[in-house]
Amino acid sequence: MAADDRPTLGIGMVGYAFMGRVHSQAWRSVGAFFDLPYRPVMAAVGGRSKEATSAAARDLGWAAAETDWRDLIARDDVQVVDICTPGDSHAEIAIAALEAGKHVICEKPLANSVAEAEAMVDAAARAAARGVYAMVAFNYRRVPAIALAHRWVAEGRLGQLHHVRAQYLQDWIADPEFPLVWRLQKDRAGSGALGDIGAHIVDTAQFVTGQHLTGVSALTETFVTQRPLAETSAGLSADAVSSRTGTVDVDDAALFTARFSGGAVGMFEATRFATGRKNALRLEVNGSAGSLAFDFEAMNELWFHDHTLPAAEAGFRRVIVTESDHPYAAAWWPPGHGLGYEHTFTHEVKDFIEAIAAGTAPSPSFADGLRVQRVLAAVEASAADSSRFTPVEES
Repeated sequence: MAADDRPTLGIGMVGYAFMGRVHSQAWRSVGAFFDLPYRPVMAAVGGRSKEATSAAARDLGWAAAETDWRDLIARDDVQVVDICTPGDSHAEIAIAALEAGKHVICEKPLANSVAEAEAMVDAAARAAARGVYAMVAFNYRRVPAIALAHRWVAEGRLGQLHHVRAQYLQDWIADPEFPLVWRLQKDRAGSGALGDIGAHIVDTAQFVTGQHLTGVSALTETFVTQRPLAETSAGLSADAVSSRTGTVDVDDAALFTARFSGGAVGMFEATRFATGRKNALRLEVNGSAGSLAFDFEAMNELWFHDHTLPAAEAGFRRVIVTESDHPYAAAWWPPGHGLGYEHTFTHEVKDFIEAIAAGTAPSPSFADGLRVQRVLAAVEASAADSSRFTPVEES
């Protein structure tokens, strides 16, 4: 076996539940499929419980376990800090890591408030001046079909953009007896469906169109206001303590119209009460020369309509996005052999490692995360003010 003489890049990850598991899969697999300038080493995972964190380290492939994220940041064998915790701790961990000279990749949404996100952007700017980089983990940008849609819009294949329709539909809390987990608590999550999944469609729409949202008119709704307290929870599953309940103080659904900087108008919907929909992130973009449509529940497909063709030949056609000249696809399987959810995270850390090696700002940046945070804030402000049209704050 040939020696691997590439420099190593030590990874320390904070959090080991749902996001931690999928990020672990990405760090384990990225070097096996992509030719990288660094060899990533899974140095340590952090969590509060010594027993649970040690078990996660063993099961997920981490060399060591830490029960204090500060100790993880301080490790000499950690050069990258991967933040997979609830939003209430993102700012503190990210800023501390950047100030310690560690590159940072942070789960979305970037923070629980605009003020926290602004502080993170400031820390990232100071760090970048020293060659230390930060990225927010909007993984759906790395779906090959979404990346292809972005490419085609940038190439002008849709012409002038007019309409954007974006939905993220789930049903995992439609049962009113589902317990009160942290994603349903404002102090931990910041918001409900809006921040958890609405952030994804805001970023995806802005990424594909190359435009940013300038104003919104919104409404939000909480359908179940009291839920059983959770005895245990992991990822999107939980066990209830049936005799006691707590208050849900976040939105169950958020809907808003929007204006884009390039003149397009948009409609957005994020809900965790769409019964029968498991993970339906959907995007349709209509332009003067054509249209694109995507649904993550068929993630290897992109639908394209060429409006320059005669009417007798026109209509949406399905493109299977698995060819070697499609984004990311050449690293994986033969054409027609589809990819899955976990591959988007592998693509994400691949791009992050390459940006670090090149000394260039990774994308999406913390500034991109702040732009999404400002949209979320405008949505909440509009919904609290009888759906009044509310401009999105500019940087």
